[in-house]
Amino acid sequence: MTFISTAGAAVGSIVVVFVAATVLALVLTPIVRRVVLRYEIVDRPEARRVNLVPVPRGGGLAISAAFLLVASVFLTINQEVRFVSVPIALVPSDVTALLLGGAIAAALGAIDDLLDLRARVQLLGQVLLACGAVVLGITIDFVADPFGPGVIRFSGPIAAGLTVFWIVGMINSINWIDGLDGLSSGVSFIAAVTLGIISLTTQVGQPLIAVLCFALAGALLGFLRWNFHPASIFAGTSGVQFVGYTLAVLAILGTAKVAVALLVLGVPIIDTFWIIVRRVSHGRSPFAPDRSHIHHRLLDLGLSHRQTVLVIYGICLILAVLALLLSGVNQLYAFLGVFLAFGLVLFLPTRGGFRRPDELEASSYESEPTPAADDRTG
Repeated sequence: MTFISTAGAAVGSIVVVFVAATVLALVLTPIVRRVVLRYEIVDRPEARRVNLVPVPRGGGLAISAAFLLVASVFLTINQEVRFVSVPIALVPSDVTALLLGGAIAAALGAIDDLLDLRARVQLLGQVLLACGAVVLGITIDFVADPFGPGVIRFSGPIAAGLTVFWIVGMINSINWIDGLDGLSSGVSFIAAVTLGIISLTTQVGQPLIAVLCFALAGALLGFLRWNFHPASIFAGTSGVQFVGYTLAVLAILGTAKVAVALLVLGVPIIDTFWIIVRRVSHGRSPFAPDRSHIHHRLLDLGLSHRQTVLVIYGICLILAVLALLLSGVNQLYAFLGVFLAFGLVLFLPTRGGFRRPDELEASSYESEPTPAADDRTG
């Protein structure tokens, strides 16, 4: 891993936006908490959730506000002063897709936090959101060729379809890993930092994208102060949709970093895939919630709530290091290895074979006597 010659000049901007976004999210989150409590926008305990007391949701509004404000201010100032260089491939419509699309993602999620929409309605909104990004020019034009040197290029409907699939898949991966306090926000923080670091290397060479990644990381860190176990507020759908969308777009902007995002977010992405396979193979809807996610398996093995979250953090950190050290093709190979390993873990029994269908239902698990995060749609 070799950094670009201008990486040092970008450090000052990175530190400023990171600290600003962290402080802003830290201050905004309790304000959002008071507002959503006033309107009783909370997750109430029930059989398929693990929280034992009502916990306010909608904390994603603080994350999105912190990132959008800091990123917008920095981009405006940088346009005049040029603290960091702007990638040639980055055009105004790309910035619009990132910022406006992120705001719409948070707004659509907030509507679900308020009205508790059906999963299919949420999916429709996500597809329309992703299509809007494609219209504004966000497309996956190429990925590393796993079978030889060079890249595989995409264009037209194939590139558009792949991009829509990527954005929608990323949103739902973050959503479905959001099952324990601080889990999705911590995993997303690691991913944002990794994408930021890789953007400063000669492999990518995009200091402006690095600044935006660290602005997102700061917003997540400020929110994590209130979301780590025991959480006083959940990110809610507004949070997971905003974070999933923003990470997906940041991974595409300029030089595509999709392979990096695939690897560092391997836990939620692969968990989502195998959960869908398991549900469909058992004749169930892929949207039907249950307790078969990787974090539920770790809880079932005897780990505490906090230990489970920290173990998954550790796995994500290892994948992040691999993403930084490996080349594009090797990143894909590593992802495939993790993909197969997770498939074995998620399909092998942890409770004696799962001979009865009800063994994967929420009611068959004992809950901890502390608040836990939103697991409504996962």
